[in-house]
Amino acid sequence: MNYTNLDKTESYKKILSLKEKKIVYDSLDAARVRSCSVPMAGGLSYNWAAKAANSEVIAALAALAGEQELVDKYKALLNGETMNTGEGRKVLHHLLRGQLGKAVVHNGRDLGEFYRAELGRFSAFAENVRSGKIAGASGKAFKHVVQIGIGGSDLGPRALYLALDNWAAARKKKKLDAAFISNVDPDDASAVTAGLNMEETVFVLVSKSGTTQETLANELFVKGKLKKAGLDPGRHIVAVTSETSPLAHNPAYLDSFYIDDFIGGRYSSSSAVGGVILSLAFGPETFKEFLSGAHEADKLALETDIAKNAALLDALLGVWERNFLGYPATAVLPYSQALSRFPAHLQQLDMESNGKQVNRNGEPVAYATGPVVFGEPGTNGQHSFYQLLHQGTDIVPLQFAGFTESQRNDDVEVEGSVSQTKLNANLAAQIVAFAKGKDDPNRNKYFPGGRPSSLIHGKQLGPAALGSLLAHFENKVMFQGFVWNLNSFDQEGVQLGKILTKKVLSGVSGGGTGDSALDEYGKLLGL
Repeated sequence: MNYTNLDKTESYKKILSLKEKKIVYDSLDAARVRSCSVPMAGGLSYNWAAKAANSEVIAALAALAGEQELVDKYKALLNGETMNTGEGRKVLHHLLRGQLGKAVVHNGRDLGEFYRAELGRFSAFAENVRSGKIAGASGKAFKHVVQIGIGGSDLGPRALYLALDNWAAARKKKKLDAAFISNVDPDDASAVTAGLNMEETVFVLVSKSGTTQETLANELFVKGKLKKAGLDPGRHIVAVTSETSPLAHNPAYLDSFYIDDFIGGRYSSSSAVGGVILSLAFGPETFKEFLSGAHEADKLALETDIAKNAALLDALLGVWERNFLGYPATAVLPYSQALSRFPAHLQQLDMESNGKQVNRNGEPVAYATGPVVFGEPGTNGQHSFYQLLHQGTDIVPLQFAGFTESQRNDDVEVEGSVSQTKLNANLAAQIVAFAKGKDDPNRNKYFPGGRPSSLIHGKQLGPAALGSLLAHFENKVMFQGFVWNLNSFDQEGVQLGKILTKKVLSGVSGGGTGDSALDEYGKLLGL
């Protein structure tokens, strides 16, 4: 396998010569919209008609995909090769959703079998809780579930829960209400627990290492609340962790479910990290349908023709915008309230994976890598930051998502149309407004246009479509990491702050840290 920096490829030179040949947005018409659509899993489609790329650019990007062996590297990942070079680990989140490569064996264990067994165990646990067979310390059935975790143990599962909450409730699949505690700020845990009947609440403690400072602090907070209510915490807390962590095989928990070091936090929603809470809330069959949608998306990502591989095409168009058109950010704009926290999850997924300045061998790169990612659901964003997107000095590529039907089919007609129609009319209007702009002699009302966007769309957001959507972006980020020759699967950037935090805490009662600036900031904050 050939691992090469982007700027050392022959394709890079070719694409550089094309950067002034992007499409003229006046050519965005019905024929182009119809011709620029790629099927995805879960009933979704990816449309790139409003991207600033013509056929010559697409052909050059396809050549880059071939030269950088993007699909072959994906296959190597699926087959268990060490892709996390920083930590010397395999990368196996795809295997949580189904077998696509050969069997992956580590220390004599078939990891696919291990992941399937854990899925079976937490599915059975969820069924027993939902049926009332497993109850709390006072004998009352559980009605609430709260996940305690931070980063990948919170952002992905929270986004997925919110995405399916309305869908499941409308189909009477919802059994337990869910909430999340992540921040070490005590106001977070206090606000969540204040409205709960602790007798009817089960907590899911998620920490792969078993040492996450914020999570362990919140565990003690919750245990204190349970004890104050006269309840045995061991009857109300389950752990999701690795088998080598201090939390593993611990009789102090109601049960424990396991992942391993080959499942990165931001890629862990397909594991027990997301599966336990989603199965408790909506049922194991809903979570398995989500996994099926993700698995189908993973299969499609093996297609070598970029015109048939939505994740690969999306990744390459993102490279075109980042490295050749010079756009520093991208906005995720789902026209679906259910996806209200999906942009926050994608912030971590993308920025923690590809926010790197060295390649997979630790050598500096001489080109831009991952973009800044932000977003909000429409139409909220239109009344917030769209002003800058339309008329600001920076061009920000846009990633839209929309659905023809709402999740509940509960709507109201106002002025001749229902709200879902109004929502999608706004979405269609924004795509064209961003692309084409508007001339006006009053420069304050002039819209330059030339703002590129893509659209993922489908009939309705359900479990399979959500799995497809999650896997699409996971695979997009993976392919971009391969293009840039990065290790997209470690996150050393979070470590320095943790080290200095421990230094501050160790010096709180001991007269300082030895770093005058650190000590002075500590004084400003009452330490």
